[in-house]
Amino acid sequence: MRKALYAGSFDPLTCGHANLIRRAAKLCDELVVGVISNPQKTPYFTSDERVEMIKEAIKDVPNVKVDAFEGLLADYVNRNGFNMVVRGLRGVSDFDNEINMAQMNAVLYQEKVETVFLMTDPRFSFISSSMAKEVHTLGGDLKGLVPDNVLNAMEEKKNDENR
Repeated sequence: MRKALYAGSFDPLTCGHANLIRRAAKLCDELVVGVISNPQKTPYFTSDERVEMIKEAIKDVPNVKVDAFEGLLADYVNRNGFNMVVRGLRGVSDFDNEINMAQMNAVLYQEKVETVFLMTDPRFSFISSSMAKEVHTLGGDLKGLVPDNVLNAMEEKKNDENR
């Protein structure tokens, strides 16, 4: 069985992430979207909120599961028997960062695990979670750049903060 992991903070999930999830799901029998909790970042959404938003956004893709985890990616991979880790690349600068992480993880993986890089769909190559949060905070329109359910959650959060 080809079991893959696509991990990230997804804070929030963008249409680029969702597109990559759909494409990666075609490459494996099971794709787990792993929501990483990074203690060095202050999240906009909780891990549980992110998991639920991702589940809703990709509910039509039957071989995708969503999970949250903390700690080293390699430890999660080793504990859960993945044989592929999918990473998205928006451009050259992403590759520079990702190749170093992939090479370090290759040393830490206990079994044969391949890192597969997928290029982001050009329609979404400029959007990142950080940019989405900034644009939304400043009142910009994210329609078509984040899934509708994510945009709704961002609006609710913004309204709650303004109360």
